[in-house]
This record gives sequence, structure tokens and C-alpha cells, in this order.
Amino acid sequence: MEAYNYIKALHLIFVVTWFAGLFYMPRLFIYHIEAQESEEPARSILSGQFKLMSKRLWLIITWPSAILCTLFAIGLLVLMPEWLSQGWMHVKLSFVLLLFVYHLKTHQIYKELQRDYFRYSSKFMRLFNEGSTLILFAVVFLVILKSALNWIFATVGFFALGGMLMMGIKIYKRIRDKNPEA
Repeated sequence: MEAYNYIKALHLIFVVTWFAGLFYMPRLFIYHIEAQESEEPARSILSGQFKLMSKRLWLIITWPSAILCTLFAIGLLVLMPEWLSQGWMHVKLSFVLLLFVYHLKTHQIYKELQRDYFRYSSKFMRLFNEGSTLILFAVVFLVILKSALNWIFATVGFFALGGMLMMGIKIYKRIRDKNPEA
């Protein structure tokens, strides 16, 4: 079981670094999109800097972390195959699948912004940014509580968290509209 603890530790490390990338990429997207409102030469300078920052974060940290996290997760499932027969693991894997969908959508937006294609507003990106937060909460509670999880409470809590995040975004927008430096 010593191998299990090492693999679990590595899995958790790469979960953290993967989520760090998923949390910060949309912020960079927001800054990149908002930089388009700047006058030249600031627009070009900022755009070039955000492209570089995004490229480094995405290709050096986020993608490798996602791959390594997945490989170590597979290692854990090889060592603990009985987890695959438990309901909480089925739900967790569903959320992990949703996380990969989110990751791939983030990759699509990354590629578009690298080509100076601005399809989304900064407001959309602020909402999009909360997707990984919701998935993280769901997965952590599933892993910690396992079969003791009250599914109704969890579902209500999940939507309540989403609502609180949306209210937080609206409050921040009001503060920002009053004070653009915030």
C-alpha cells in the first residue's frame, strides 16, 4: 500500500496544478479581451503579453497537469478496482468527464484568442470561469463523503453554490462599475 500513498499524493498534486491553470486561464482571457478596448500601441503590447502568458500557462502547466493527474488517477483505480463498483465513483467520474469538457472548451477559447478571434465577452468569461469551481466543489465533496453523501442535500448545495458565485460576480461588477480600479 505504500505505492498507493505515493500515487495518491502525486494525483492530488497534479489535481491542484491542473485546477490552478483552469482557474487562471479564464482570468487571462478576460484581461486579453478587455485589452482590445485599449488604444494602440497598448492594445498590441498587452495582447502579445497575454498570448505569451496564456501559452506558457496552458502548455507548460495546465495540459501536462491534466495528463499526469489522469495517469495517476488510473494508477489509483488499478490499485483499488473496487471503487469502480461504488456509486460515488460513478458520479465523480461523471464530473471528471464534465471537467474534461470544460478543459477542452478552454483549449478552444485559448486557440481562438491566440489567433486574435474574440468571440466571447469578458462578462461571459467571468461566468465561464466559475465552471471549474463548481466541478471542484462537487468532486471534493464526493471524494470526502463517499457513500455518506446525501444526494438531495448535495444537489441543492451545488446549485446554491452556483447561485452564490453568480451573486458574487454581480456584486463585483457593481463595485467595479463604481470604481474601475477595483
